[in-house]
Amino acid sequence: MRAAAFLDRLTETRRPVPWLVLLCLLLWLPGFFTIPAGDRDESRFAQASRQMVDSGDYVRIRLGEVERNKKPAGIHWAQAATVHALEAVGVPARDRIWAYRLPSLIGALIAVLATCLLGRTLVGRRAAFVAAAMLAPCMVLLVETHIAKTDAALLATITIAMGLMGRAYLTPQAFTTGQAAAFWAVLGIGVLLKGPIAPMIPLLAGLTLAVMDRPTGAPWWRLSAPWLRALQVGWGIPLMVLFAAPWFVAIGIATEGRFFAEAIGGDMLDKVGSGEEAHWGPPGMYAAIFGITAFPSAWIVLRALPGSWADRMQAPVRFLLAWAVPTWLLFEAVATKLPHYTLPAFPALMLLGARWAMDPLRQAPPRWLDWLAGLALGGVAIGLPLVAGYAVLHVEGRVEPFAITGLAAGVFMTWALVRMGRRAQWGRAALAASILVVPLFASVLEGVIPRLQAVWLSPRLAAQVAAMAPGLPARDFGVVGHHEPSLQFAMGGDIRLLRDGAAAAEFLAGAPGRIVAVNDRQEAAFRRAATDRGLAVRELGIVSGLNYVRGRQVAMSLFKVE
Repeated sequence: MRAAAFLDRLTETRRPVPWLVLLCLLLWLPGFFTIPAGDRDESRFAQASRQMVDSGDYVRIRLGEVERNKKPAGIHWAQAATVHALEAVGVPARDRIWAYRLPSLIGALIAVLATCLLGRTLVGRRAAFVAAAMLAPCMVLLVETHIAKTDAALLATITIAMGLMGRAYLTPQAFTTGQAAAFWAVLGIGVLLKGPIAPMIPLLAGLTLAVMDRPTGAPWWRLSAPWLRALQVGWGIPLMVLFAAPWFVAIGIATEGRFFAEAIGGDMLDKVGSGEEAHWGPPGMYAAIFGITAFPSAWIVLRALPGSWADRMQAPVRFLLAWAVPTWLLFEAVATKLPHYTLPAFPALMLLGARWAMDPLRQAPPRWLDWLAGLALGGVAIGLPLVAGYAVLHVEGRVEPFAITGLAAGVFMTWALVRMGRRAQWGRAALAASILVVPLFASVLEGVIPRLQAVWLSPRLAAQVAAMAPGLPARDFGVVGHHEPSLQFAMGGDIRLLRDGAAAAEFLAGAPGRIVAVNDRQEAAFRRAATDRGLAVRELGIVSGLNYVRGRQVAMSLFKVE
């Protein structure tokens, strides 16, 4: 009873920000400092940002000696600024992956707070607080807070922009010039983070609303958008462009146009037309995995969907649907599928879910949907620690106690929430899910993943080299068969990525004191090439593990010339 009373009082709080910040930190800090740099995107972003810090070149984006012309520089600037700020107060941060993750964590926190503070106009104060609490533990956002890349920061800009657009839609007469300026400014920041994605979300929503709001009997081309004037498009679009244009001009000059050719022709269009980097997925994939990506809040959102559609004539619900549905359908149509792509729709979905949960006159979902939502909850709550425990057993042959702890937390969480659901206490259940999932996530993120040593091959390889040759310059280390960005982040962008065993022998012969790491597939070729060159090589040790990107075991042998 005390827990129920606490949850009821929590929804009535007049100070939601401290409670939400506390919840987010409890959810996101486990594993934040202890999980090593991951492959491949995180290490690519972090290493490129570190090279910006080292070189002082904040225009060009480079990974090692290679230009990285895929995304704008916004996230790299944020990561570099974080490193500079930490070092300014005496915290060594340049080689710490958590320093490069801080912009992701801050961006996710801003998105949660914006859902609460700006969502009040759409669903009311109590439901907006619940929606923010539902967004915080969504598994896809939890993962993004632990990865040093763009998407959590991008979500912050989109959530703020759409929250402001919602105000312009509902109360255009009260929408101020300052709010319009903020709308276009955050979209400009979003463009610097990930190109056209940020302005695309309000554009799709605006077109949808203009069609849905047209007068009855009016021809299809006569659209209705009185809120458009409130957004001050005439000077707003130039303001958005002003935020992003200087860097785009500078990078165009610095790369002689290669950035645009590769970012648009080689990255964006490849994602639309084909499954880039083997990330293809069929239409409907995001709907199929929603129970996982939005866990534990999906079990509320799924129940809310029929009632939300039935209430689509209500202006706030119409706006939220116009935000979520076109965005979702667009990413379902794009050939490249990654779980985080639909994240920009999540704040709208959480607001719809919280609105339903807090409504005493809510429409009950069909029985099959009720069953599906419950399956999504229990399946992930119990399946996540089971999968984590099996991974440890399969890769390292041991039983992980933290996985057992997580399993107990998942079972208790499922039991408690199903019990609340049977009593139709959906508002309490939404908040309880966000709290009860904390020990489950902590057991996996802090207990299991950092301790799974076999998959963290790059940091172990870097530690072995540092122990045998302290102070070895990165340019004097070469590697064959493990060209993962995490190794560049662990040892420096100047390491030599060598083609084969013969190239490794040639590298050792080039200068004294050099060390090479050669994988087991190329070791025989390396030894033959070294013998042909008359090199007396000494094996310094072996680092073995699982390259989880390629899904195969790797044994890296270290060599130097006697």
